[in-house]
Amino acid sequence: MYENNSAAEMYDLLYQDRKDYRAEAGQVAELVRARKPGAASLLDVACGTGIHLAAFAELFDRVEGADLSEHMLEVAAGRLGSGVPLHRVDMRSFRLDARFDAIVVMFSSIAYLRTTEDLDAALATFGRHLAPGGVVVIEPWWFPEAFIEGYVSGHALTTDDNRTITRVSHSTRAGELARMELHYVIADSEGVRHRSEIDELTLFSRGAYEDSFHRAALKVEYVESEPGRPGYFVATA
Repeated sequence: MYENNSAAEMYDLLYQDRKDYRAEAGQVAELVRARKPGAASLLDVACGTGIHLAAFAELFDRVEGADLSEHMLEVAAGRLGSGVPLHRVDMRSFRLDARFDAIVVMFSSIAYLRTTEDLDAALATFGRHLAPGGVVVIEPWWFPEAFIEGYVSGHALTTDDNRTITRVSHSTRAGELARMELHYVIADSEGVRHRSEIDELTLFSRGAYEDSFHRAALKVEYVESEPGRPGYFVATA
């Protein structure tokens, strides 16, 4: 989704204005330590530009990030510095020379996978990188029955440097995919610019997630979150 670092900055500004990344990281840390007290290491898969990862770095002794996008990792490296290892990998097949007490996938990024075979591969890969008693926490995308056809959302903010950024989206369903048409308008001293994109996320059912966890030999439970968020799958080996 992030075509360049300036676009990544725009998205980050919008989402930081509407999401409490530190609070979400704290909630996930509590879920992890309720199942593995003393958990000290965490891998953030699909870490994007590293905002959640920066919050996790305050809560765990050792953190690392992984993502498929070079542009996102460039932004994350600038945010996190050289002390946090970042890996450009595919979540379905990575092999790192490390194990972790916790592996997390935030912000529904798991739904960029397209099939249950992809989901199986990713969860099996996570399992291979867990320390004994380790915990996997995944924030899923919405389940099919919760999807609202034609859903419209919008958000706008003005920054300290006198930029105004607006985002509107319209969502439709195409088979098992949620198809979001997104439009952004950025206005600053240089003028007004527009960009658009199509984002597609797979509407895996709760049962599909749970079956995939079981096939990966991970014992899973679904933990509901506050309204407006899809909750978490929390699993242990």
